[in-house]
Order: sequence, then structure tokens, then C-alpha cells
Amino acid sequence: MDVHHYEKDGFDKLLNTVRITGFSEPDINRITEAYHFAEKAHDGQKRRSGEPYIIHPVAVAQILAEMGMDADSICAALLHDVVEDTPVTDEEISKKFGETIEQLVDGVTKLGQITTNKTHSDDDATKEERLMLMEQQQSENVRKMFLAMSRDIRVIIIKLADRVHNMRTLRFMPEEKRRFKARETLEIYAPIAHRLGIRAFKEELEDLAISYLDPVAYKEIATTLESQVESRQAFLDDIKKQISDRVLGEVPNAHISGRIKSVHGIYRKTYMQGRTIDEIYDIYAVRIIVDSVFECYYCLGIIHDMFNPLPGRFKDYISTPKPNMYQSLHTTVIGKDGIPFEVQIRTWEMHHTAEYGIAAHWKYKLGINGKAKFEERLAWIRQLLENQKESDDVEEIVNVIKTDFTPDEVFAFTPKGDVISLPMGSSIVDFAYAIHSAVGSRMIGAKVDGRITTLDHKVNNGEIIEILTSSAPRGPSRDWLKIAKTSSARSKIKSWFKKECREENILRGKDEVDREFKRNGINLPEKQLQDFLLKVAERQKLATADDLLAAIGYGGLSLNKLIPRIKEDYARLVKESKPAQAQSEPEPSTLTTAKKMVRSPEGILIEGIDNCLIKFSRCCDPLPGDEIIGFITRGHGVSIHTRGCTNVPKDISKCAEPERWINARWDTKVSDSYRVTLCVTCINRVGMLADLSGQLANMHVMIHSIFTKETKDGRSAIYLTITVNSAEHLRSVGEKLKKIKGVLEVERSGL
Repeated sequence: MDVHHYEKDGFDKLLNTVRITGFSEPDINRITEAYHFAEKAHDGQKRRSGEPYIIHPVAVAQILAEMGMDADSICAALLHDVVEDTPVTDEEISKKFGETIEQLVDGVTKLGQITTNKTHSDDDATKEERLMLMEQQQSENVRKMFLAMSRDIRVIIIKLADRVHNMRTLRFMPEEKRRFKARETLEIYAPIAHRLGIRAFKEELEDLAISYLDPVAYKEIATTLESQVESRQAFLDDIKKQISDRVLGEVPNAHISGRIKSVHGIYRKTYMQGRTIDEIYDIYAVRIIVDSVFECYYCLGIIHDMFNPLPGRFKDYISTPKPNMYQSLHTTVIGKDGIPFEVQIRTWEMHHTAEYGIAAHWKYKLGINGKAKFEERLAWIRQLLENQKESDDVEEIVNVIKTDFTPDEVFAFTPKGDVISLPMGSSIVDFAYAIHSAVGSRMIGAKVDGRITTLDHKVNNGEIIEILTSSAPRGPSRDWLKIAKTSSARSKIKSWFKKECREENILRGKDEVDREFKRNGINLPEKQLQDFLLKVAERQKLATADDLLAAIGYGGLSLNKLIPRIKEDYARLVKESKPAQAQSEPEPSTLTTAKKMVRSPEGILIEGIDNCLIKFSRCCDPLPGDEIIGFITRGHGVSIHTRGCTNVPKDISKCAEPERWINARWDTKVSDSYRVTLCVTCINRVGMLADLSGQLANMHVMIHSIFTKETKDGRSAIYLTITVNSAEHLRSVGEKLKKIKGVLEVERSGL
């Protein structure tokens, strides 16, 4: 192969890079062999630009070589498309280049091979249908990506390099796919690069994505930066000189550099946050790199002595590293000319991690201690996959990336001093579940800096948050799903409801399905409906129709996302069905048939059923004296609800399975204790909580938990979980509490 040919496809540049980087001759020979193999396999193939296809894998390998990745990664990059786009097999790759490279190639290849159940050809599909299909493919792709990452993190690094080069040449794609790829890059790949700490990938992917998604704004920002490049560079040079003159006199080995914020960084703070460029304090940044942590803090003192620091703009990421292990001191100061700028101070090791992230493990060939840190940095991937096992929605993992991988973070502390990092805007609920699932599920309240606060309180930097928990099993409230910002917290809440409230979930799911089917004109006989739902369930990898209803009921699946495909299936079913003679439907069973009432050990009289398991539903907490009704569950006995419960159909005879609802009532001789939660709406005054607890103590009523929440109108809602022995007892307690000064209303709560 002549040198001219190497120059044409970029391989000569790749060879120079690996030689300069210090690769051994055997590694260089392997890389050259992989190149020749890929070139032969892709012979005759062209990219959309019309260039030979081999240019793409060589460019991806070049990006990885410049990052300092190992020879296996570079070989895999050269070969990453041969299995997918040519007749070459995995076995051939393994035999010629070894099992490690074959597994890397296989991991990257699988990320591009997505199969979906298409209901029509792409030619017949509408734009909305094509986008929906692309989003389904995207979600499955991301799930496979994280599975591959958990086995070998180099797979995603190769994939990110592949995406960088594809974004550089995105202009050759059709407009619809161009915009979809750009949005996918901004919402998924750039956040993953950020989470892995690879700054160069993150910033280039963000800038390229914005250039396609909002070309007008991109050009405006780029033009503004270019028009002021000389004055901005002069300002940076002046600041760097001032700092160098002072710092180098006391820390001789310090390295000082400067930079201007990326286009996307400015875009996010101007177009997305409604600020002007003049209001961005970190548009300029000076970086000081030193040899030790002690010198970092010493230089910080020098900077604060030279310039006036802006209050609230100091961040210590050395003592509290970001989740991607980024460490640095950040402070924003104002120079003599009144222009604010940011100063970042870090050690060389921190700098390597900040620039190359997870890839620094290979670039700087870390030792045993580095390997331990490396494994620690990958723990979040395994945790994310563990959390997603409980979700029936493959798109949930995409939501995690969009919400949990945000670059804007807050750091708060537990009373023991442990640091909890959360996305900006996270609530107390997110904080509790970030500590542990059990802490979140048992939470009854919280204190921020020693003061009781509401669960929807937004966590701020530096707060000390104490989660108050119940000693007895409690479980979360469904309302917390509206409060939680992180997908991790929402996933754990849904998981609790999935495990603990299956029958209630099925009822909720059935109600939601009935409501949506009626709204969309979907009408099927009961037997046919069960078969229809079973097919929908199997498509979601669920075993039964009840599993589908339960998933919808606890929020694991969004019915809104399923409805478009369900409507297609229904239309096809109607079209294929042969006209059938109208048959009179049997009169549905009702609850009016008189049958023998049998007393259960719990003091419940149940119609016609003896020796069955009784379960009191958490959704309404029935008490002696309440009007109640029973629901025959599948395998869990009879679930008891109040007649006014939201899960009980208003007209039993018209519901889907009327035969499963049975008459039930409390025995007049029942005497027991039951827990119930009261919501006390009151004026927010000093001593209110003491008066409430004192009144309950006088009535000999046990208090199990207290949770307070400030309402929007300046009042307070105090939730009290207490023990009573009947509905009449509860009414008596409520009347006494209403007499307390400032109490406005007392009612039962499903919290």
C-alpha cells in the first residue's frame, strides 16, 4: 500500500499519532493489520458524502488515539462496522484479532442493530410514526449501550468517538434524520460524555448539535465571539499575566492557562435561561494547575487577595467531587475593570481526570490504586441498570439520562457529614432515596439545617438535611412521584408500589384502560379484550394481561405511549373480524344477590366466602364503622375497600369483572386498633404541633408519625398517623382536634 493512499484516507496521520504516543511495534503492527482488514472489507462502499467508507473508521480510531486509548480500542474502532456492514463474522474477528477485540466490536455493533415490531413500511409511515419508531429504537439502543458499558466501558468510549465523527459529517444526512441525530446527541450522548468526565467529547458534541438544531442562534453567538476575539483574548492575556506575576513567585511550578466558554455553554445560559452574554459570569476562565492539594488552596488565597470574590460563586469540588469524579476549586472574581471571570484551580491528576475522564485510566496507565478508583467510577452504571430492572418501560433509562445527568448539580449533607450529589431542582424525596431506598420508603418528614421542612423543598448547596423516618414499615405516597425530580427516586417509588400493591395497581390500571379505551372508541367483549390485552402485554415483555394492568397502575408503563399502537392493532382486528350475529350478553352479576354472610377473624362479615385471607387496602384504610366492600384478588384473598374509595367502581354491574366484587361489612362486635392518617389544615403558628400532640395524648391516642407541609396560601398541612378503633372513634378525635385554636379542617388522608 503506497503512502499516497494512506494520506488519502487518514491512516498515515493515525500511524504518526500512535508512534508519538509511544505504542510498541507489536501494537502498531496489530493496528496496521486491522486497518488493512477493514479497508478490504469495506472496499467499494461509500459514505453519504461520496467518500470511501474506510475514512470513517480511520477517523474514529484517530480520535481515540489522540485521547490516549489503548491498542485494542483503536483496532476495534477500525473494525467497528465490518460485522454490521460487510459479510465478515464475529468468528473471523475473534480468530484474527483475539477475543477482547471481538467483544469490543460486538458491543459497538449491537448498539446499531435494533429490531422493532414495524406495523408498516417506512414509505407508508407518517412523519410522526417514523419519529415514534426512531424514539423506540433510541430507547432500546441506549439500554443495550448501558449493558455493554457494564461489561467493558471502552465500548461506549468507542461509540462516543463514532458519534463525534458522525456529527462532524452530519450535513450529508437528510434533514429529518439530521435533526433527530442532533437532538439525540444533545440529550443522550453529550450527557453520557459529561457523566464519564470526557470534556472534549461533551463540548464538541454539544456545539455540533446546537449548530444543527438552532443554526441561527449558533451563528449569532459564534459571530459575536469572533467579532470580539481580539478584545476578549487581550483581556484574558492581561488577567493571566497578573495572576502569573503573583502566583509564580510563590508557587513556581504552577501552570496557568485561559479559555472562553463554549458556544453551547453560552447558548444554554442565554437562549435557554433568558440571560445576556454580559450576565454570564464564567464566560472567561483562568485555570491554575499545581502539584498538590495544599497548593490548590494556597493559590485560592492568593486569588482572593488579588481580586474581589463574588459571594455564593465559590465551589469546592476537591472536598466534594462531582459524580463523574471531577475535582477542582471554582471561584468567580471581579477584576479592576469590573469584568467577572472564573478561576479554576486543580492538581495535574485532577486535570487529567477533568479533561479525559474515564479515558485517563488508559492515557495515564494508572496503577493498582487507580484501578480501585476506576471501579468506583463505574459503580453508577451498575446502580442505574439495577434501578431499571424494576421498570417495564424501556424509555425510562433515557429519562434517567435527560434528568439525572444534567451538568447543573447541588451538594447537600447528611447529619453525619456524608455528601449527597443531586441534579439541580431535586427535592427532599430525591435526597432521601439517594441515601437508600429504605430511607425513602420510611420517610415521614425532614429537617433542613435543623428546621422542619416540606418534602417538596428544593435542595440547595451546603444544606444539612436530616430525613425523619418511621420505625414501622410505611411505604411512599403516590404524590411523591409528582415531587421527585430524579428518575432514580421515581423508579424506586414505582418499584415499591409494584411489589406491595399489586391488586390495587391492577384496579388502577383497569380503570385507566377502560377510560382511555372508551375515549378512543375501543370496544371489545370481555373475552376478546383479555386476549387483546395479552398481546399488548407480550409486546412489552410481560407475561399476563394483569401484569400489563399492574404496570400501568403503578406507573411503570405509560398508557399514552401505548395507545397509538393499540389503536392500530384494534383497527386491524376490526377489519379482519368477520361479521358475527349479535348475541345478547348475559346480565352482569351485581352485589344485590342475598348470600350468607361469614365472619372473618378480622371482624369482617363477607358474603358467601369462608376461611379466606383478608387484606385491608392501603388506598383507603377501612375502619370499623365505614361502609366497605370486598374484592376477590387472584391468590391474595379478599381486599377490603371503603365504598367511597377511588378504586371502587361507582356502578359495580357495569364494571369489567362485577363477579369479583362481593358484599362485606363490619361485625358490630369488632374491637381492635387500626392506623389511619389525618390531614390537619391549620394556621401556621408557634405551638400548633404541641397543642395537637397534647390533645391526642389527653385522649390516649397513639401517634406513629408526624409530617408537616406548608401550603401555597401560607397555611400548614400537618399529617398525623394515629391509632383508632373505629370510624366513630376517628370522628370523635377529629371533632376534638377541630376545637384547637387555628385548626381549620381535619380530614382523612391517603398520604
